[in-house]
Amino acid sequence: MYRSGDEELATDIAQETFMRIWEKQLIIDQTTVKGLLFKIAGNLFISHYRKDQVANKFFKTYQPTGHALAPDEQVYFSELKIAYEKSLNTMPEKQRVVFLMSRVDELTYKEIAETLGLSVKAIEKRMNLALDHLKRTLKDKISGFVLLFLEYLKSLTERNREL
Repeated sequence: MYRSGDEELATDIAQETFMRIWEKQLIIDQTTVKGLLFKIAGNLFISHYRKDQVANKFFKTYQPTGHALAPDEQVYFSELKIAYEKSLNTMPEKQRVVFLMSRVDELTYKEIAETLGLSVKAIEKRMNLALDHLKRTLKDKISGFVLLFLEYLKSLTERNREL
């Protein structure tokens, strides 16, 4: 909580820390348990921070092509950017990781599954949940056109599954 400033993120990292120890079935010395827990949690936080930086990099470097945006378009874009960042931050970490690996790193579901050690079906489910989360949290900020675009992304997800 001290490092992230986000209670939900701190809870997720603490849970993931204990899950890692449980999955590995580590035999832990009582004198070093506190240090081990802090080390694992710190590494998970750093990993999470790096992944968020990749997502935020898009909005920091995005420059619309063609013509300059009108002032009202600039305001709308900045509001949409803030809403998107909030939506990413409220998205469960496992869904966010899959979403960013797919959309930012442009990895296939098979590559993501191999990287995370999961099945392709699990990746598909997390991606669908991530897209649903974005659609649900951004519905008041985006027009019907963008909703159609999100549906298109979902159809691409289904098509990617077939590949």
